Amino acid sequence: MAANWQEYQEEVAAFFRSLGLEAETNVSVQGVRTTHNVDVLVKSRHVGFTVVWIIECKHWKRRVTKLHVLALREIIADLGADRGILLSEGGFQSGAIEAAALTNVHVNSLVNLGETASAEIMAMRLKELYDRIEECRQRYWDIPKGKRIDSGLRPDVGASGYCGDHVINLASELVAKAFRGTYPVEVDSMIGFAIFGVERQFSTSNEIFTFVEPIINELETKLVACDLKPTE
Repeated sequence: MAANWQEYQEEVAAFFRSLGLEAETNVSVQGVRTTHNVDVLVKSRHVGFTVVWIIECKHWKRRVTKLHVLALREIIADLGADRGILLSEGGFQSGAIEAAALTNVHVNSLVNLGETASAEIMAMRLKELYDRIEECRQRYWDIPKGKRIDSGLRPDVGASGYCGDHVINLASELVAKAFRGTYPVEVDSMIGFAIFGVERQFSTSNEIFTFVEPIINELETKLVACDLKPTE
């Protein structure tokens, strides 16, 4: 275990890097109202945008209070970050746990996070992936039908080819089933068959995430290209 708070921050950053995420320590980030000194800034880059997590590290023996959770929520709001994680090996008062419940602030210890990393982090990444899917859905249907066809986002009537709506519906269905956590997950619908060519089965959330993220990346790329395409 870290001997001081600097070592603790570096251990936390190393942990998130081990999960394939970018992580920096002691970063100054400009918010809407003021500049914030962030213990660990974690980023995951996707097509068109970056997912940002703010990690606060409390290398304390005493338990963290509700005020620190509320303060982190304010920082997240000011920075427009996607999530905040408050880490402490000394534990949390009940008020702190209640203040974090049902919010985008997660409270834990690095020891516990390490033991449950795959489940904890995958749950957060699935939630963010689901948000991206829903953003794609809104962007897709905001585009006029003719422009969607011209941009390769859907085939013309009676034709076959790539269809963003099918991708969105399949991705949404798979992530929703990943949230429920009942495996195996089978895809045998007409949309699934059109995309896979055969029936497909998934055994873990990671398998679903690994499949869904690239097809959403592809869709986001097509949506960006469509946005840049002049309307005739």
